[in-house]
Amino acid sequence: MKKFFKVILFLVLAVVVIITAGITYVKTALPNVGPAPDLKVPLTAANIERGKYLVTSVAGCMDCHSPRDPNRLTFPVYTDSIGAGGLKFGHEFGLPGSFFSPNITPYAMSKYTDGELFKVITTGETRKGKPLFPIMPYLTFGKMDKMDIYAIIAYLRTIPSVAKDNIPEATRDFPVSILINTMPQKPAFTQRPNPADTVAYGKYLVAFAGCADCHTPQDDKGQPLPGMDLAGGNPFRMYTGGVVRTANITPDKETGIGLWNKAQFFAAIRKYQGKNLPAIHTGDFNTIMPYNTFSKMTDSDLSAVYAYLRTIKPVNNSVVKFDPQAK
Repeated sequence: MKKFFKVILFLVLAVVVIITAGITYVKTALPNVGPAPDLKVPLTAANIERGKYLVTSVAGCMDCHSPRDPNRLTFPVYTDSIGAGGLKFGHEFGLPGSFFSPNITPYAMSKYTDGELFKVITTGETRKGKPLFPIMPYLTFGKMDKMDIYAIIAYLRTIPSVAKDNIPEATRDFPVSILINTMPQKPAFTQRPNPADTVAYGKYLVAFAGCADCHTPQDDKGQPLPGMDLAGGNPFRMYTGGVVRTANITPDKETGIGLWNKAQFFAAIRKYQGKNLPAIHTGDFNTIMPYNTFSKMTDSDLSAVYAYLRTIKPVNNSVVKFDPQAK
């Protein structure tokens, strides 16, 4: 019997040692996506113009990296602190912890070389070797055309500095607090499709805009539900009460946008453009959809997005847009 218990004790200790060694490796050796490239992005007019368009009209960088007004429709950014960071993404959005967007104005980003900035945007590993949680869409940006990432960097070098420090450190729930070190990945860049190939270019824009991040429903582990691409239904708790759910943007004719023509699609994206956004009170409908950003996409780019969405699999998924009583 003593021999039996010794064997059990040995096995338990072996398991503990293996687990401890594994955790130590993950926490100390990862992430490791390689060094930042030796890179100097040319601040040409073309680069800056393309970068401005991507940042302000497609990728929605400032919608996450700016403080936003939760008491007005569509959560507009505060115009005096664009890019200053500090926006919280926490359990109210179904995330495993509390994460805060960093200041991406030159006030903070001047510490980064172009290569270091390129690395963090496309891999999720900071200049100090720390991992980012993929609410920062580096897994997507690492699959875009690297010339577009260069353009984003060029534009960010030119925006006004906003002196904002003391952004809180992220807190991560277990086991994400350990697994996050495994999340950064080496990029796998693609070439931006020719805009003349409308569907392919639309697919590229939909990826760049992160549409699937909100419009594809997820399981309780944050993984996309198979067969439900862009079918909507992801819940977001509003600061003023209630739960809003993302729309089904598949071409399903009953529950999606299958009956919309292009003009209706344009109207939906631009419905708040140039309007005075009203105050929101407790129990009122609100949305985190970045209408202000996407409404500035060019007609040709919105046409490409529409063309691509017409080609994806229609999914019959009825969504209750807003429930003021939900918690």
